[in-house]
Amino acid sequence: MVLGGAGDTSLLLAKDDVPPVWDENSAGRSPFLLTCDHYGRAIPRLLGDLGLPESELARHIAWDIGVAGVADLLSKALDAHLIAQRYSRLVIDCNRPPQSPNSIPRISEATLIPGNEGLTRAVAEARRANVFDPYHRRIGEAIEHRMQAGFPTVLVSLHSFTPVYAGIARPWHVGTLYHRDTRLPPLLLAALRAQGDLVVGDNEPYAVSDETDYTIPVHGEARGLMNTGIEIRQDLIADIAGQRQWADRLANVLGAIEAELRVQALLPA
Repeated sequence: MVLGGAGDTSLLLAKDDVPPVWDENSAGRSPFLLTCDHYGRAIPRLLGDLGLPESELARHIAWDIGVAGVADLLSKALDAHLIAQRYSRLVIDCNRPPQSPNSIPRISEATLIPGNEGLTRAVAEARRANVFDPYHRRIGEAIEHRMQAGFPTVLVSLHSFTPVYAGIARPWHVGTLYHRDTRLPPLLLAALRAQGDLVVGDNEPYAVSDETDYTIPVHGEARGLMNTGIEIRQDLIADIAGQRQWADRLANVLGAIEAELRVQALLPA
């Protein structure tokens, strides 16, 4: 069922809808600030199911499968602040510039999204105001607070990707994503490849750009923060055992990188 949304758009989120932002361990002492743009797959009650069956809403088109568990566990392991988005990317994609045609997708992979057809500007703006803006405002506030407190910030954006896309198998277990930052990604690539049992993508299966991404360009690059995206293949983190394994792996890797950054004086000792 798809409900309209062209009436009072200020009420997109009802009292019984979950808040859009999941904010965990805000007092964490790690320099790593973790973000997760596609953490959840909630849909505001007003929007029903966007005209899709549950089988579609459980797929990658709606969220990054497995990454929520990894993000929660990694936040605890590193004592790092985690800020995550709880609504589905089908409502509005929080890692796309709002002006992008893919911000509110009418089609995702080969799936038509009936609830996203023929949206008025007011309805699209309501989704941005209720879902996109609070998430990015919280990230911005957290970074500002850390900067004012003289606390170092290294932005790590967590994602997962499908093992097969458009019929083509993806060989990577994990990938590092970046654009302008030449400090953190080489260290992460080297540390992951040194583990010996991983196929590691260098800007694979995606690369960051101003046109296709929002979190890293706006919160990382525009502020001059060290930053990287991390993409984990979904079949490796589909269950809690895999999520624990990858959280432990990344905690060890990022912990070693933190120590190296302090030796290089890129972070205060």
